[in-house]
Amino acid sequence: MNNDSTQQLSSQGYTGKDERSSLLAAASDFARSVLESIQALAGTTACKGVQIARLKDWAISNHCWIDRTKLGTFSDRGSENEVYASLDSRYVFKLNDFRYSDDNLIPFFERIHIHNQLFPDCAYEFIGLAENRDGKTCAVLRQPFIVAQREAVQQEIDEEMQRLGFHKEMDKGYFTNNDYDIFDAVPNNVLMGEDGHLYFIDTIIFKSNTGGLITYRNLSPRVYSDAL
Repeated sequence: MNNDSTQQLSSQGYTGKDERSSLLAAASDFARSVLESIQALAGTTACKGVQIARLKDWAISNHCWIDRTKLGTFSDRGSENEVYASLDSRYVFKLNDFRYSDDNLIPFFERIHIHNQLFPDCAYEFIGLAENRDGKTCAVLRQPFIVAQREAVQQEIDEEMQRLGFHKEMDKGYFTNNDYDIFDAVPNNVLMGEDGHLYFIDTIIFKSNTGGLITYRNLSPRVYSDAL
């Protein structure tokens, strides 16, 4: 249902070849420079709070600090995203609070890059940073509004993930191709569009063998609610 060309993902970094990737690349490079500085000084990768504070200053200096009240109408709050619908109904804006970046922000930027290659028909555009309603500094992601006939059912999701080269693991909504692990690929995060295509609008992605399963299980409200 999605393009087969997305099955082979580039191992390169963010190229900045188009407008959508250039600001993402700049923010990623800045966050990485903060990480490398702290590693050199303190020998640790635990710098998420410092990166977020520095990224806020960076966004203000680079004119991409956003007033969330200008984005549109508040729509929903998920485990990591505060969601707004644009007034023209063309886009949704997600204020992502970096929940699934454990001790530094690099996995967040990698995740957006991978998502955009796997699922280009519902790609994220990183447009800046903003404070959410809880006062947390968040990445602002713009995504096309998907006109859907319904939520996908799990069997449709499983078949599409298999077609993309992923196999299902023990947890519901958890798939891997041994390069990337995808979580939360479940009906409320995958839509059946009016065009008959599946749209993976909201999944969690980690590089394989980087502790993604542990991070997801520790931080996901879905895991907690399923355990009750």
